[in-house]
Amino acid sequence: MNRRFALKSVILAAGVAVAAACAPMDSEPDIVDIAASNGNFNTLVAAVTAAGLVDTLKSEGPFTVFAPTDEAFAALPAGTVDNLLLPENKDQLTAILTYHVVPGAVTSDQLAGQRLSVATVNGEEVHIDGTNGVMVDDATVTTADIIASNGVIHVIDSVLLP
Repeated sequence: MNRRFALKSVILAAGVAVAAACAPMDSEPDIVDIAASNGNFNTLVAAVTAAGLVDTLKSEGPFTVFAPTDEAFAALPAGTVDNLLLPENKDQLTAILTYHVVPGAVTSDQLAGQRLSVATVNGEEVHIDGTNGVMVDDATVTTADIIASNGVIHVIDSVLLP
């Protein structure tokens, strides 16, 4: 191989590498992106937004989120969600939402067969029973291990209250 051809090859390879590095990367969706695009978490996304937790849940994490569905929020007493979304109740809403979040990425296989108490982001503990499916306090995990770029989502059938 002559030197001119080798030099052109190196320059071409370097150009391809630079172009690849500058191209926008398709990143995996984070916890908020997944919840917002799912269609079953509209109330949760509205609550996270009202509490000012969007940036936190879009950060690096990792987090494990026990995510109540819209049906779970609808099962609360009438007016509860509307009341919690009021600006004057932001602290209470934040306490409830952070009770649904555990630091670290915990998948269902790590919970299987175990009973344990785990500290949530709000400082209180949730009780997890993985001996027959997975229960978190009185909520049942209906869909486990939705992997996000910054953690794991487990769908639950009721709202956890600290």
